[in-house]
Amino acid sequence: MKKKSKANILLVEDDKNLGFVLTDFLTMSGYSVQLAGDGEAGLELFKNGKFDICILDIMMPLKDGFTLAEEIRVINDVVPIVFLTAKYFKGHRIKGFKIRGDDYMTKPFSTEELNLRIEAILRRTRLSLLNGEKETVYDLGKYKFDYSNQLLNGPKGEKRLTKKEAEVLRMLCINKNKILRREIALKMIWGEDDYFMGRSMDVYITKLRKFLSDDPGVNITNIHRTGFMLEVSE
Repeated sequence: MKKKSKANILLVEDDKNLGFVLTDFLTMSGYSVQLAGDGEAGLELFKNGKFDICILDIMMPLKDGFTLAEEIRVINDVVPIVFLTAKYFKGHRIKGFKIRGDDYMTKPFSTEELNLRIEAILRRTRLSLLNGEKETVYDLGKYKFDYSNQLLNGPKGEKRLTKKEAEVLRMLCINKNKILRREIALKMIWGEDDYFMGRSMDVYITKLRKFLSDDPGVNITNIHRTGFMLEVSE
């Protein structure tokens, strides 16, 4: 009988030799590993798979590790992320943690240390999941948004949202009081970032503003040439 893996790992590393070495080591350590050689391929694997932890090189072609992490965070707000880098820059470390990365390792590093860090992160994550399921209900001032059932409850009662409306509102909720970049939302929900998709998203944003208009403490603000921000007063 095939032994169940300890966790599913997404490894995104453009150094082919290091990628193969880490994949072999982590597989021998009991993990299931999917390897991508650049940020674009890594995003596609993440969108089509289910992972317990992501290990991302920072300096990569097509899409760097920080950009990839930001796009992963739009899709999944809780999956642990470990950054790998060939050079130590204090600014890189700070940026990684601001993106809500969980750990940061400078090459060269010990594979044994990487394994121990992965185990520690997974223990913390699984303990957190035992204490509460992943958030699908969001409190927004006078509103309560139930993403799973596509329901928005507010001062004037309950409203059922369309799938697209619910997806856009959930992305805004995940990034509450932070900027949701337009191009990331378009790629994640519509699968493409172009003018016509952008106009379609603007229509949904307008609808959501109307749905949330009974609470002046809840606003969806346009950030010029960047994206949107769901601002919720505490």
